[in-house]
Amino acid sequence: MKLRFGLLLVASASLASAQQAGTWHGGLVTPPLPKPAFVLTDTSGAAFDFRHKTEGYVTLLFFGYTYCPDQCPMHMANLSAALKRLPAGMTDQVKLVFITTDPARDSPAVLRHWLDLFDRNFIGLTGTERAIEAVERAAGVPVAVKTGPANGNYALAHATFILAYSKDNLAHIIYPGGVSTDDWAHDLPMLIRETWMR
Repeated sequence: MKLRFGLLLVASASLASAQQAGTWHGGLVTPPLPKPAFVLTDTSGAAFDFRHKTEGYVTLLFFGYTYCPDQCPMHMANLSAALKRLPAGMTDQVKLVFITTDPARDSPAVLRHWLDLFDRNFIGLTGTERAIEAVERAAGVPVAVKTGPANGNYALAHATFILAYSKDNLAHIIYPGGVSTDDWAHDLPMLIRETWMR
């Protein structure tokens, strides 16, 4: 768990230094994180093989929930606005995959409706709590934890950063909370073009 939280702290520090250097507006991750292989269920009820279905795309992976009052809608709104600013043909090279950390309340219909408020192309995935926890661990992010009352009005403490896997199936960059539409609009074309061959 210390390693996971350490990753977020390093990425946040990298975010500040990258912005000052005028390069990436996300935080560089060294070594990069491999894209995990897993299967969950999409909002149509079909099995979604994450590794297979995102092959060849810039893939943005975020764990959150529709009842989230701040980070989740902020990230989705900023990404939606940034994708609309991309040059023609670039948007089709990006897939946003949102995995609910609250499968008890985020039914496929609820998840689909919420994502459609931002972008109808955003992919929503769900599964059992155990399956989602396994995916969080495989992706290297902290497992979400329920907080507050147990009467159904609970909140979830969850990872607030987005993992950005480039076309080499590695996450070289992560984007913590606070990343703006302008940051995404700056970095997305670079992520699409980047080969990481240096």
